[in-house]
Amino acid sequence: MVYCSKCGKKNEDGAEFCSKCGASLAAKVKGSDKEWDNRCEEECHGGGRGWPFFWGIIIILVGLWIIFEFFLKNIEGLPSWVQNFPFWGIFVLLIGIMIILWGLRVISKH
Repeated sequence: MVYCSKCGKKNEDGAEFCSKCGASLAAKVKGSDKEWDNRCEEECHGGGRGWPFFWGIIIILVGLWIIFEFFLKNIEGLPSWVQNFPFWGIFVLLIGIMIILWGLRVISKH
């Protein structure tokens, strides 16, 4: 697959013009095709590999919150720390740590 340098559209191998914007696909420099495709894949389609991990963590945290709030807190006989667990504080702390790590990753790329 070949990516358009103008709009980032994925085109068939051997195509001379972009199927979306009509830009010439022959302007790419030979030898840098793999590097260009990797860069375009990252920049044009999703912003890198970190986003699925970020959203995965968010979904896991929301799931844990639902389990604590609606199921574990209603069970009699569990330790008191389960009844008084400060889940929102931990949720906010983990989100903050993830944002800091993401920022450090962005800074280290440049």
